[in-house]
Amino acid sequence: MIKIDANTDIYCILGFPVRHSKSPLMHNKAFEILGVNACYVAFEVRPEDLTDAIKSIRALGIKGANITIPFKEDVIPLLDSISDEARDIGAVNTIKNDDGILRGFNTDGVGFIASLKENLINPKGLKVLVLGAGGASRAIVYSLIKEGAHVYISNRTMQKAILLCNQMRQFSTSIQTLDINDTGARDTISDVSLIVNTTSLGLKPDDLLPIPITYLNKQHIVCDIIYKKTPLLKEASRLGIKTIDGSGMLLHQGVIAFEIWTGLQPPVDEMRKQLEIS
Repeated sequence: MIKIDANTDIYCILGFPVRHSKSPLMHNKAFEILGVNACYVAFEVRPEDLTDAIKSIRALGIKGANITIPFKEDVIPLLDSISDEARDIGAVNTIKNDDGILRGFNTDGVGFIASLKENLINPKGLKVLVLGAGGASRAIVYSLIKEGAHVYISNRTMQKAILLCNQMRQFSTSIQTLDINDTGARDTISDVSLIVNTTSLGLKPDDLLPIPITYLNKQHIVCDIIYKKTPLLKEASRLGIKTIDGSGMLLHQGVIAFEIWTGLQPPVDEMRKQLEIS
């Protein structure tokens, strides 16, 4: 049990919505096991209050923060510096407070790749369809092409997918857009190995599927970065398709963030157990 006193360091996650987050469970367990006098809490921040929230990290001496939907891109100009990888990706999901200097990092992409490899999936040479073009998508697309995958990007607003694709072409030419509503899209999708949903569709039980279920086949692996059995994953499983939820990505991005904040190696297995039992 974490004991809170006047010397307890505070870490947090900022997002909207964020009350569903499991990050406090795994980080607080890590602090407890390592005997670190710290706690991790969730702050739900309205979009119009993001600037004030980042200022509060400095003002209150909050040691570190995770950033989630919808702030991973908007937070960048509010920070003092960002890592090279976060700059390449164009999104930040982790902030470290160094005595009032806020430094941004991105651990999402590395966490996603670690989750794939944990499931014995090597991205090199894979054809991958990424649904969505937001902050999480940016990190995942960047990391996939760095690993040697060929990536298709699709988004409800295709102009945003085109913009992301053009930005990522400086790192690889093995990337293109795909409008899943176009004639012929089904044939292209049938040829990919991995489909990754990075949109928020699935957070609510009555959300629409991000891709028509009729486009899926048993040769696909369907991944959703939301860390629960979303309608997409349920439908894919019903068809006998291999699925991966977002719990592995959540774990591994959190492990890297913890190391950035504290310089300590966290107890990965115990953090995983917290995600499994919650």
